[in-house]
Amino acid sequence: MADARPANAPFEPHVPASESAPELSFRALLLGSVLGIVFGAASTYLALRVGLTTTASVPIAVLAVWALKRRGEQRAILEHNIVQTTGSAGESVAAAVVFTVPALIYLGFPLEVGLTTLIALTGGVLGVLMMVPLRRYLIVREHGVLRYPEGKAAAEILKAGERGGTSATKVFVGLGVGAAWKSLTAIFGGVKGSVHAAVPGYKGAEVACEVAPELMGVGYILGWRTSVMMVAGSLLASFVLVPMIVLFGSGLSEALAPATERIADMSPGQVWRNYIRHIGAGAVATGGIFALLRALPAIWSALSASFGALTGRGGAAASTLRTERDVPLPVLLGGGALVLLMIWLIPAFEMHLLGALLILVLGFLFSVVSSRVTGEVGSSSCPLSGMTIGVLMAICGVFLAVGWEGSAYSRLALIIGAVICIAISNAGTCSQDLKTGYLLGATPVRQQGALLIGVLTSVLAVGWTSYLLNLSETKETKLEQVFAVPRAALERAQDVESLSDGQRYAFVRLAKDEATANQAEGIYLVERASGEARYLREDGIGAGRLQAPQAKLMSVVIDGLLGHRLPWNLILIGVAIALFIELLGFRSLTFAVGVYLPLASTLPVFLGGAVRRLADLRYRRELDAEDEPEGVLYSSGVIAGASILGILSAALAFLPGYDADLTLHPSLAFLRHLPFAASDAFGVAVIAAIGWCLFRGAAGAKRS
Repeated sequence: MADARPANAPFEPHVPASESAPELSFRALLLGSVLGIVFGAASTYLALRVGLTTTASVPIAVLAVWALKRRGEQRAILEHNIVQTTGSAGESVAAAVVFTVPALIYLGFPLEVGLTTLIALTGGVLGVLMMVPLRRYLIVREHGVLRYPEGKAAAEILKAGERGGTSATKVFVGLGVGAAWKSLTAIFGGVKGSVHAAVPGYKGAEVACEVAPELMGVGYILGWRTSVMMVAGSLLASFVLVPMIVLFGSGLSEALAPATERIADMSPGQVWRNYIRHIGAGAVATGGIFALLRALPAIWSALSASFGALTGRGGAAASTLRTERDVPLPVLLGGGALVLLMIWLIPAFEMHLLGALLILVLGFLFSVVSSRVTGEVGSSSCPLSGMTIGVLMAICGVFLAVGWEGSAYSRLALIIGAVICIAISNAGTCSQDLKTGYLLGATPVRQQGALLIGVLTSVLAVGWTSYLLNLSETKETKLEQVFAVPRAALERAQDVESLSDGQRYAFVRLAKDEATANQAEGIYLVERASGEARYLREDGIGAGRLQAPQAKLMSVVIDGLLGHRLPWNLILIGVAIALFIELLGFRSLTFAVGVYLPLASTLPVFLGGAVRRLADLRYRRELDAEDEPEGVLYSSGVIAGASILGILSAALAFLPGYDADLTLHPSLAFLRHLPFAASDAFGVAVIAAIGWCLFRGAAGAKRS
């Protein structure tokens, strides 16, 4: 992916470095914080419900243009950028929290709002601090190589809002189109969220595609080359790996670990969830290691330049430009040390010094990987859970090396992994926001300050939303016959207040090997004095509509590693796949992301890239050019409109009369009465229509 500008042409930001404009204002921080809280709460519900979130930067950029305007000659675009920078932290923190922290329930520990908030706060702050020294490498030196599609989309929206005229019209037309198509699945219902079709005569092979205008818009911005590489990984998984597992495993009379049911009884999707996801995690971890090794020389150069500027060896020229000012290195080092000291000393963490060191080392290394993946495929397609699995494998590997085995260390491993997961998630979002600022001509140090404020204001919303959602659907059943639990299980348990009688009980999880013939595995509230179980507890997270699938996966990984039950053969297959792609001469990380993500998620990205290829041919443009304005503007609007509708759909869950079996409020479900709306054929027609809209939106303005 080459920059369309001549190699010797200097980059010119939208607002020159010599120009001063309002930027870090109180009103921008206030609006960004409010939007961060709203999007963080909605993203928390969405991640608990279906295990995914959508980017908040692009829709917040639209809202910033609409809400904040300045009279006179002063430009408001840098203020608008501060709004989206501050607000984006809520979504990135929410996704990482929900992907990890609820695993405490699966491991046998209660979900506490205080601990959740502390994990979110420390991880979010570390993510910003770890990204700052990487800005010169990832954003400046790799400009034209790393596209950061959502970051570029946010910049185009903000520039179009300032220019007005045809540019703004194109963005807002795209916004309306994206919202209209997304409403068919997110609000009005009836249209399938994804279409599926088995391949005749090829057992186990299935074509699937989400009806997702936002992913098609991301694919258009990414371009043809990247989208092809990503979907190739998913095609390998869906048309080679899954059919092979079905072919060789259908004759087995028993379940093949790590699954708990026979392969012959599984659908292709279940095969993917039980087996391919582990393969994909191994591929993503290996691809990330290769990306990190390639980046190390440039990272070292950037860090050396920062130390040189600190000691006076680097000269003062770079520090005079407004667009080159970062948070000073002493502040970064002092802030990072303070956060790690908090994690080590606050009793709620129960942290060892080794754990704090793991957070520092793995957090920084995977922040590089996360930021680069975000630059290559965008935040919507960034495999956060796959990278977190790699983190957990490293953590548990160190634990096993020092002799820390079994469930006694599962809580510690999860907390370390959760802090790192939040840090790398926020580092990816931070790099995306800094890319937007780089294109606009923002002041990096002010953006970095806004990101820290966004973390501080959004973590409470994320912590309380996850806690209250879990509490609202938690059920306790009084046992007709009490029984004594094993003493070892009681000793490692924490206390929690019962919803039934208000008394405090030990929160005890009986694993499969601890359950008896009369008492099933599960969570029980146990009276400490007598050691007898009084209630069977079913937390809201993990039951009903709050499945938290990613958190469940994290608990399985930790249990498997510390209990020596992880399917290493599957993970090593993923490692071998990434090595094979590297030996072919390609960079394996984008391909590995495709292996980890289901075909239903990568196919719409590919279709958006295919539309970009057709548009470049039809309108006689350079293939995947960085400066293609028309389609990028339109696609940015589509991403924003679809993302806003996705968040609105999540917010509907809090309305009175909401039906848990629907994805919308029942009063809006008129499309469900149309017989053709729920068919796969209609879903394919909608996908084709979205592609046609993207193609037409890429056309330039007609000249008279």
